[in-house]
Amino acid sequence: MPTTKTLREGSAQKRAAILTAARELFLADGFDRSSVDAVAARAEVSKRTVYDYFGDKRTLLRAVVDSVGDALVTTVRRTLDETLTDRTEAAGLEDALVAFSMRIATEMLGSAEYTTLQRLLRSDSGHLAQQDYNPMANTPDEAIAERFAAFADAGLLDVPDPRLAADQFLALTFGVALDRLGSANAARDTRVRPLVVEGVRTFLRAYRAGRGTGGGAA
Repeated sequence: MPTTKTLREGSAQKRAAILTAARELFLADGFDRSSVDAVAARAEVSKRTVYDYFGDKRTLLRAVVDSVGDALVTTVRRTLDETLTDRTEAAGLEDALVAFSMRIATEMLGSAEYTTLQRLLRSDSGHLAQQDYNPMANTPDEAIAERFAAFADAGLLDVPDPRLAADQFLALTFGVALDRLGSANAARDTRVRPLVVEGVRTFLRAYRAGRGTGGGAA
């Protein structure tokens, strides 16, 4: 098996080609029916190169899932940076939180990457190192918590525990939609938005600094 150093080095283009080929084959044929030979042929590299970069097929699957998860986390961070900015003011806080949530509900939860991740986790979870493996882990929650902490410093929110506030925000918005509708994909279901808006308003009733009213997203 290649060393950790070997797996980290090499051509980024070849690595990306292998990941793309593996992703396509795992989705089309499943993990068990997708051979390393087929991955190598589709990526136009040698079988040895696949092993040099990823070690074995299970590690390759993990790398595919991780790469999709990384893309989704990047979407979350970009959306945070574009909607919940340091220019957000108290009067526009509700609108900003709704805008963030709706973009996540469309651009992330409605994306091909999210669909791919769900399919891979459902169909090939038994081949991952842990049955409950989640490539996104706590990263999005922690990114939201960091933004809430910044809003607390700016006097917009009162959040003694930013991570708990982030967890409750996600539960009140996407969690309610998932429980009620089975999906929080706003691109496919117009019923998601009213649930998200009400979740944001409930969150602000608990966490807005001074518990004042404001905003008016609908």
